[in-house]
Amino acid sequence: MIQPLPPTATTQERVKQYMEVISAIQATLEEETDWTAAMATVACELHNAFEAFHWTGFYRAVSDSLLIVGPYQGGHGCLRIDFARGVCGAAARTRQIQHWDDVHDAPDHIACSSSTISEIVVPVIGPSGRLLAVLDVDSDLPAAFTSVDREALRDLCNWLGRRFEATA
Repeated sequence: MIQPLPPTATTQERVKQYMEVISAIQATLEEETDWTAAMATVACELHNAFEAFHWTGFYRAVSDSLLIVGPYQGGHGCLRIDFARGVCGAAARTRQIQHWDDVHDAPDHIACSSSTISEIVVPVIGPSGRLLAVLDVDSDLPAAFTSVDREALRDLCNWLGRRFEATA
């Protein structure tokens, strides 16, 4: 089992942790074909690998303008998010990573949890260009996410899009 990484970890420790957790995710999902099972596995593994992650999960793209909560770890999340609203909506709408050191600075931020301070949201896009979901990670700590998180989560979401587009 991968031990949770504390928020005070060095860049090198963070890189190593992502390498281990992504390797574990890919090994676990090697034979899996169900998209929901894949999302649940990713949310669980990531959430338990990093102490700073207080909400880790997916919002599924169910239309060209609506996200609905999928598998997650942490407290209650928003159930539905329109593409026109909030950080998750911006990631879905622009198909670009959204990274906020302080979500109170984000235009139209939706406070699903009043304790959230920083957030990173990564779109999961299949090879056809179809948006499958967004991976949303929230933290109670300011500036909890770095370029290491951006790159590792981007790479993971790219892999998920390639691997699961056909079953999503």
